[in-house]
Amino acid sequence: MKIVVCDPVSEKGIAKLREHPEFEVVVLERKHEEDELIRVASDASAFVVRSETKITRKVIESCRQLKVVGRAGVGVDNVDVDAATERGVVVMNTPGGNTISTAELAFALMMSLARRIPEADASMKAGRWDRKKLKGTELNGKTLGILGLGRIGSEVALRAAAFGMEVIGYDPYLSHARAKALQVELVEKVEDLFPRVDFLTVHMPKSEETIGMVNAQAMASMKKGAFIINAARGGIVDEQALIEALESGHLGGAALDVYTTEPLPEDSPLRRAPNIVLTPHLGASTVEAQINVGIEIAQQIADYLLTGAIRNAVNMPSLDARTSELVRPYLILGEKMGRLLAQLSPKRNDRLVITFGGKATELPGDPVVRAVLKGFLHAAAGTEVNVVNVRSLANSLGLLVEQTKSSEETDFHEWLHVEAWSGDKRTSVGGTLFSSRLLPRIVRINGQPVEVVPEGVLLILRNVDRPGMVGHIGTLLGKAGINIANMSLHRDKASGQALTVLNLDSVPNGDTMAALRNDPAITDVHVVEL
Repeated sequence: MKIVVCDPVSEKGIAKLREHPEFEVVVLERKHEEDELIRVASDASAFVVRSETKITRKVIESCRQLKVVGRAGVGVDNVDVDAATERGVVVMNTPGGNTISTAELAFALMMSLARRIPEADASMKAGRWDRKKLKGTELNGKTLGILGLGRIGSEVALRAAAFGMEVIGYDPYLSHARAKALQVELVEKVEDLFPRVDFLTVHMPKSEETIGMVNAQAMASMKKGAFIINAARGGIVDEQALIEALESGHLGGAALDVYTTEPLPEDSPLRRAPNIVLTPHLGASTVEAQINVGIEIAQQIADYLLTGAIRNAVNMPSLDARTSELVRPYLILGEKMGRLLAQLSPKRNDRLVITFGGKATELPGDPVVRAVLKGFLHAAAGTEVNVVNVRSLANSLGLLVEQTKSSEETDFHEWLHVEAWSGDKRTSVGGTLFSSRLLPRIVRINGQPVEVVPEGVLLILRNVDRPGMVGHIGTLLGKAGINIANMSLHRDKASGQALTVLNLDSVPNGDTMAALRNDPAITDVHVVEL
């Protein structure tokens, strides 16, 4: 498998990839634009990028063997995540690798503003001694507002507490218990935070909800002389509103490490704004952070390509290696059940209901649901369907997917049940894992108990329950030279019908299928290929 390292990554990270003989590691010495990247990496299984190389839709669609894009860092603005999801390509980042680096930079920027360090440095180098002019402010006793209390925001909060600051924060996903542990007062509405702070620091991801969150209205509501720091993502702080608030003197200063457009244009008005400290996106630019993110993304890519373990994916649920190993038998079972159900049900279905029972209720459900969908949609999308793009594919087909848990007691310790609904017509299959070897078995078809090994070719028949039928069916198949490998039979005395499921060594030909379908004692026939 070919892994192309597109941007500068630590040598330790590259060495981690080269530990595996399965990988051919290609390191590009310079940035490649779209068409050039496609020419040199069309057969790549993985890309490793930082923030320079753009993995566009065209790149993703042209690299047919691509399985994963690894971002050594946090932001994935340079990767077309939607295109990757559609093509079944996992996009990973390393959110923990530069946590300390970015938190320390945010604090350094805050201290630079408070004590006017860049201005003092420039004054000294210009030959002046502006001691009286360069009066700063202490952090002790001041109120720090933090937007976003994830990994980085939490580290900033801990450091602020050590400096004697009062910390208030806005994060709609943070629990009150976690906020208490961080010594942070949570506000429920972001607009309640702005008027109270002396310093505001941003540590939220860039999204539709956060773009422009710190806008002109927010700045106007802040104290006169307050300071703003943004070392998260460009665009969360409205740059034009910031310039106006600095020029009017309402804000005491600002420090930015990130920008709406990067690199920051030479003629950007931010460069001429008063009382502002600018750095060129240095959040992850420490020796330690570069090593950490390089090693982390290398390990994540290796784990995914070699074992299927997914960590820190932005378009897939993450599973560590241990959980992946635990879930794997259910993924096999789920995909088999999906394939079986798709071949038994009408082609056009409105709804798919996946129920977990017994010990299976303890599983992380989404990976299993994706496996079922992968099998169920195989006929519709063929090799184009995979566990990454199945949910978006289901949405595009108008297939509603429901996941439920059941406390119903059955004969099985762990089980799955999948129903496909086409209008008011329901088709269903049930499955479980047998023995300590966790072997997949189909144990129900349309509510009827069976015991079927979900492998190879299945012939599923509903026939009149009378003596000689099994022999009759066997004779028809034997005449066609088709061997029966296994058989399961369920008799329904109330209806006088029997459900017969046969594992066959080969697919019956057209004449054999016609003979079965035309037999008056056989009411329903399906051939399923698993």
